[in-house]
Amino acid sequence: MKSLYKFKISILALIAIFVLHGCEDILEEPVQSQFASGNLLSTKKGLESVLADAYARNGGIARTRNIVKREEMTTDELWQTGGGENGTAAPLIGFRWDPSSTLEAFCWMEYWQMIRDANIIMESVENVSDFSSDQDKSQIFAEARFLRVWAYYQLWNQYGPLPLRTSQNDPLEIARPTKEEFYTFVETELLAVIPDLPDPGNEPAYGRVHSGGAQALLCKWYLNTLQWQKCANVAQDIITSNEFELFANYYDLFALENEHNSEFILVKAKLANQGNKNNLLATTLPWGYKEGLDGGLEGIVNEKWANYASQYRLYDEFYYSFDENDDRRKRILTKYINTSGNIVNLLTDYTDATRALKYPPDPEASGDAHGNDFPMIRYADILLSKAEALNQLSGPNSESINLINQIRNRAGLEDIQLADFSTKDALIEQILKERRWEFWYEGKRRRDLIRNGKFIEYAHDRGISNATDNHLWFPIPSSATDANPLLEQNAGY
Repeated sequence: MKSLYKFKISILALIAIFVLHGCEDILEEPVQSQFASGNLLSTKKGLESVLADAYARNGGIARTRNIVKREEMTTDELWQTGGGENGTAAPLIGFRWDPSSTLEAFCWMEYWQMIRDANIIMESVENVSDFSSDQDKSQIFAEARFLRVWAYYQLWNQYGPLPLRTSQNDPLEIARPTKEEFYTFVETELLAVIPDLPDPGNEPAYGRVHSGGAQALLCKWYLNTLQWQKCANVAQDIITSNEFELFANYYDLFALENEHNSEFILVKAKLANQGNKNNLLATTLPWGYKEGLDGGLEGIVNEKWANYASQYRLYDEFYYSFDENDDRRKRILTKYINTSGNIVNLLTDYTDATRALKYPPDPEASGDAHGNDFPMIRYADILLSKAEALNQLSGPNSESINLINQIRNRAGLEDIQLADFSTKDALIEQILKERRWEFWYEGKRRRDLIRNGKFIEYAHDRGISNATDNHLWFPIPSSATDANPLLEQNAGY
C-alpha cells in the first residue's frame, strides 16, 4: 500500500507530456525543464500534469467498460459469453466473488491513485507562484478536491465507506470511518468545491469538471444515500439553473456527431483511434456481423471495426419490457446479415442475445477504438432523481409524474397518469422501469436496485439462489486488508 501514497516524481514527470483526460484539444508539449523532478510541483503546468494523471486514472478504457460490467452484469439487463473475458464475467454474473477474486470489473487501485494525485495537488498549491490569479489557484484546488471525492464515491459504490486519506502524510494503516463520518465527508467536500469550480461551459477543456457536475454528483449522492429532501433540493437547483436540458432525440443522443450536447453533465470524453477510446462496440457486435438490419445499424457494413469473441448480450425479458414504440428500444440490434450472407434473428435464432447499440459506430474508428463519449450523469438522471425523491417524501404526486413524462415523451411514449398510482411503492416500481429503459448500458441498474431493496430479490428471480445480503457490497481485495490490518473486510467475506 505504501506505493499508493508515496509520490513517484519521475513517473509523474513523464505523464506531463500527455493530454488531460477529457481534453479534445491537444495541449502543447511543455518545455522539458519545467517538469524536472525538482520543480514539478512548483509550477501550474506541473500541477496540471498530476491532474492529468488523476483524470487518466478515472477515464481509462477498462474503467469505462468495467462500470457497465459490474453495474449491469450483476442485474437483469446484461450478461456475457465467449472469449477470455468469460473467465471473469461468469463469476460476476453468478455472484461468485470473494476477496481473492481478480475480476476485472472491480476497480480498486485506480481510485486510490486518483486520491493520491488529488492530495499531492491540494498540498502543493501554496508552493506555486505562477498562477494568474487567486481564482486560478482556487479552481485547480477545487478540481483536485472534486476528483478525490469522485474517487471515494466510486469506491463507496463498490465497497462501502473506506479509510479517508486526505494527506500524503497519513499513516499507512487507517481504519474505516463510520457510515455517518463518511457521509459527512462526501457531502462537505462537494458543497465546498461547487463555488470554486467554473460554471458549465467555462471549464478549461471539455470533459473536465464544472460546478454543474459537482452539483449533479451531490444530487446522486443524496439519492443513493436516501436523503430525499436534499436530493430534491439540489435537483431543483440544477433544473432552475437552465444550464442543461434534454436532448431532443434520444435515438441520436449518443452518436459521435452529438457530443458536447446540453444533456451530458459529467462525461468521460473519448477519442477515436487513441488510447482513450470507447471499446464497448467490440463486445456488442454479434457473431460474424457484416451488415445491420435494425438497432441503428440499418445498412451499415462492418469493414474495419473489431468484433471480440467476448459477447455482451441483453436478456430477452429486458428487450420485451419496452413498449414497441419506444425510441430507446430502437437502439437494440435484433437482426443482421452475417459474413456468409445469411440473415440472423437474435430474438428467434438465439436466447438472450440482442445487442445494445446505444453507442453507434464511429465512422472514423478502426479496430475497437471508437470515440463516443460515455456519460456518467445526464440531465435525464436529475429529472428522474427528483421524481423518485418527491415520491419517497410524499407518495405519488403530480410533479413526479410530470418529470417522468418529460422522459417518456422524449422517447415517443404517451404520458402516465397520477390516478394510475395509488401508493408510493407502485410509483417506485414505475420509476425503476423508467430508469431501466432510459439508462441501460450506462451503468446505473445495480445501484438503482440496491437503493430500492430489489438487488438480491431480482437475482433470486433470475435463478441466482446463492445471492445474499452480503453481495450488496463487493469484497475488499485481500491484498489491501493484508497491507492494512485496520481495514475491516465487508461482512460475509
